[in-house]
Amino acid sequence: MRHRVSGKHLGRDTGQRKALRLALTRALLENERIETTKAKAQFVRGHVEKLITTAKRGLAHEDPARAVHARRIAASKLNNDRALVGKLFDTLAPRYEDRPGGYTRILKLGPRKGDAAEMVLLELVDREEA
Repeated sequence: MRHRVSGKHLGRDTGQRKALRLALTRALLENERIETTKAKAQFVRGHVEKLITTAKRGLAHEDPARAVHARRIAASKLNNDRALVGKLFDTLAPRYEDRPGGYTRILKLGPRKGDAAEMVLLELVDREEA
């Protein structure tokens, strides 16, 4: 029975799940688009959305202490990567300043050839096309 069991375990222990979440989050924020399985995309989607919301809170124009606090929270969740935190606060947060949520989109790509796992494209909405 799965009563009150929340979250996706992805067949990994806690350390592996944390490392996978960090790797996928970093890849999505750096490239703004990643191709992965549906389960992994759903696993990392909420984490990225919360990070962007934290960064939007860091755009506080009247309270600099709140902005510093938001930056430190984001940095702790991104393994203190200064470049990525800078991109999150300088590029992504202003882009989504007027959007009340829903910063990511999942597009289905079909099954993977080797094991038929459902593949998806996880991307940030309103991104600039390269």
